[in-house]
Amino acid sequence: MDPSKIREKIGRFRILVIGRANAGKTTILQRVCNTRENPEIFNSAGEKIDATVLMASTERGEHDIENEMVFESNPGFIFHDSRGFEAGGESEFNKVKAFITSRSKEVKLKNQLHAIWYCIPMDEASRSFTEGEISFFSQCDTGSIPVIVLFTKFDALYDLAYSELKSKGASMEEAKKLAPKHAEESFAKGSQLKFLYHSKDIRRPPKCHVCLPNMDNDDANCGPLIERTAGTLNSEVLTQLFVSTQQTNLELCMKHAVKK
Repeated sequence: MDPSKIREKIGRFRILVIGRANAGKTTILQRVCNTRENPEIFNSAGEKIDATVLMASTERGEHDIENEMVFESNPGFIFHDSRGFEAGGESEFNKVKAFITSRSKEVKLKNQLHAIWYCIPMDEASRSFTEGEISFFSQCDTGSIPVIVLFTKFDALYDLAYSELKSKGASMEEAKKLAPKHAEESFAKGSQLKFLYHSKDIRRPPKCHVCLPNMDNDDANCGPLIERTAGTLNSEVLTQLFVSTQQTNLELCMKHAVKK
């Protein structure tokens, strides 16, 4: 089906973004949508919510996962935000489960959730999975909705990689140049991924993961996130919708155009 006809029929690509405060969620969404501007927020009835009203609600600890975040630079995406489960504990976790379940029961494809991005920041030394994250990946049935883990702030691991390379005799220049690759290789063989994909505590592991460093830079590359997400979609219609909606990976657009 032609992407323009798909957009006409389905509308927009809908993503639930999970992660606690300071996980880098907004920055990543800005990169995906090619903007530095903040999103506009709409309620479930499609009415725009005034920023001052939203701020007052946030200060009172109120949060509505049904609200839709839309960036003016790319209105083809609808994002729903969950604060992560540390913020509201069991209550927030139950809200997320109920939201996923209700969206899964929607008859129309345009009202369903199409993907879930779970953001886990890596800016804490020896970062292990929190109780909330373990609960999600062991108890939350997302059905056919693919879950992609985003290891955000991945560049925080570069300093450790730099020190390891220096201790093995690398010069300062060599260590600085090789640190990003060394961090990725060490992480790929490390305990976090083994736990996420192979632990008996994780009964519902994600479809895949992506490491996202330096997302606050103007030239940040979110291409791997776009490509991994497209690769997890089990519907050609949704894949075409996603690929044609994203504007940051021209190579992926060309690849899918050739496949067609």
